Amino acid sequence: MSVDLSQFESGHRYAGDYEADLRALQQRLAHIQAAYITHGGRAIIAVEGWDASGKGGAIRRLTASWDPRWFHVWPIGAPNRQAADRHFLWRFWQHIPARGNISVFDRTWYGRVLVERVEGLCSQTDWQRAYDEINEFEAQQRDADTVLIKIFLHVTAQEQDKRLKSRLNDPWKRWKTEPEDYRNRAKRPAYLEAYADMFRQCNTRWAPWIVLDGNNKKAARIAFLQAVEDQLESAVDMNPPALDTALAELAKAAFGTAGDSADHG
Repeated sequence: MSVDLSQFESGHRYAGDYEADLRALQQRLAHIQAAYITHGGRAIIAVEGWDASGKGGAIRRLTASWDPRWFHVWPIGAPNRQAADRHFLWRFWQHIPARGNISVFDRTWYGRVLVERVEGLCSQTDWQRAYDEINEFEAQQRDADTVLIKIFLHVTAQEQDKRLKSRLNDPWKRWKTEPEDYRNRAKRPAYLEAYADMFRQCNTRWAPWIVLDGNNKKAARIAFLQAVEDQLESAVDMNPPALDTALAELAKAAFGTAGDSADHG
C-alpha cells in the first residue's frame, strides 16, 4: 500500500494540555507494560524517519515510565564486521524480545532498502530481494505472537534544516549530529524514492506502517505515544492477574491482610 508523505506536513501545534496529556499517556503505558510482563506478552516497536525527525525524543518519552528490566532500546547503526559477514537480518534476530519484554528499535532492518540502497552499500539485487525477506521476517514475528508496531516520523526539508542548525548552535546538542546527516540531506530525492518503494512493498496487512507528522515536536510525541498505546493495549489482556494464594498467605502472616490495604506504588 502506497503512502504519500506530503499528506503529513501540516505541522499543526498540539491543541491540548501537553504536559497533562503526556503524563496521562505515560501512566497508561506503565499499566500496559505491567500487563505485558504479567501476561507474558511481547512486542517490537520499530521506529524509522528522517534524521532530526524526533525519533529519540519520542522514544525517551515512550519509555519514561517503563521498568527498565523489561524493555530495551536498540539504536541501530552501520553493521559491524560480525554482522556484515552474515545475512542482514541476523543481528535483528539477536534482539527479538522474550516473553514479557518489549524491544524498541531506533532505526531498523529497513536500512537494507534505505541507507544501504541509497549509499550503494549493497547490490541492487540484495536490496530488491530484501522486501520479500523483510515481509517474511515480520510475518514470522506475528506468527510467534509478537506485537509489531512500525512508526515512521516525517518532517519537511525546511524543518529538518532548522533542527540540524539548532543542534550545531547548541554545544550540548552537537553530539547528536554527524557528517552522515548532511550526506543524507543532500540525497533527499533518492531517500524519498526509497521510502516510496518501502511503503509500497512493505506496508502489509500484518505489519502496516503508521506515518506521523513530525513537524511539531509536541504534537508528534503525543501522536507517537497514543499510536503505540493503542496498538499495545489492543493486543494484551488489561485485567490484572488474581493474587497468588501462597503470596496472599504470606502477606496475611506478615501484615494481617491479604493485600487489599498494601502499598500499590
